[in-house]
Amino acid sequence: MRLHLLTIFLFLIGMPSLAFSLPFGEVREGCQGGGVTITFVGDLLLDRGVRERIDTAGVELLFSPSVDSLFAASDFVIANLECPATHIVAPMQKKYIFRADPEHLPVLRQHGITHLNLANNHSIDQGRRGLISTRDNIREAGMVPVGAGENMREAVQPVLLAETPRRVWLLPSLRLALENYAYLPEKPCVSQEPMDSLVARVASLRRSSPSDYIIVTLHWGGENTMRPILQQVVDAHRLVDAGANLIVGHHSHTLQPSEQYHGATIFYSIGNFIFDALRPIHKSGCAVTVTLSADSAEVTSRQVTIKECTPYLIGRLGDWSMNGPTMNYEFIALSPLFPPSPFALSADIRG
Repeated sequence: MRLHLLTIFLFLIGMPSLAFSLPFGEVREGCQGGGVTITFVGDLLLDRGVRERIDTAGVELLFSPSVDSLFAASDFVIANLECPATHIVAPMQKKYIFRADPEHLPVLRQHGITHLNLANNHSIDQGRRGLISTRDNIREAGMVPVGAGENMREAVQPVLLAETPRRVWLLPSLRLALENYAYLPEKPCVSQEPMDSLVARVASLRRSSPSDYIIVTLHWGGENTMRPILQQVVDAHRLVDAGANLIVGHHSHTLQPSEQYHGATIFYSIGNFIFDALRPIHKSGCAVTVTLSADSAEVTSRQVTIKECTPYLIGRLGDWSMNGPTMNYEFIALSPLFPPSPFALSADIRG
């Protein structure tokens, strides 16, 4: 117990001031209007209960008027596609296996989605052929697949979202081990490079273009958890220190706290979007929007609630910034020597 407390203490005194908060509100840096607007939403599933909903009510009913309005006001909309969309049926040996009908993809584009993230743990549910088929089907539907490729070199390449009023880069990455799926970087795969490599890639972009805006999306963390673990905090801070301006996470199927760190915004998990939510914790998420001008950025988030698989925007809550309200946060020390303990230090740390 003493060693575990010491690990926590050393971590806390060595970190900059932290301000964790509910992931709603806005951070302003003087955006003057004009520019480019990019919106991120969470997990988008088109199988299981959502498939049943589509069969009975149609895929169009997955989009509410409030979501349509948000997407119409955005230049780019990026969602995490939580299933392969392919006619290939080659299920992997894993607990949860999904497959969507590619015929439903064009409706996503019609409602404003422009990019679909494949750097997650379900894109490979129908094998490598299913992954490449999904990538091709997304392109045929008029959207851009990100976070997957014919090999790891292709999968990890940064995506240039916009060039004006300044360049905006997107780097998607899966931070989880894939279930019964061999890591073969020369074969079709999702973006899954080591964290050191991802940090170096962000740093290289920042050195080459100091004024560019760099966004990292991470599929990571524990499912059904309400807060990130210590290692996620450390990794997020490394990415920001390397040059990332915005980090958007998903995978937990829950809404987790956000953080302001060194001028960057970190959303540890924005939760679900189109999803067959059964438990209350699965029915909340948020949509993150960043509006950029040549020299400023405005990040806003809107709460999402899910009813019968359909997401609805219910406004923004609170104001979070470096000086905004914080919430109690439990730091759980992680170390190769010390496994996570049921004991945690509750802290409200303020600079």
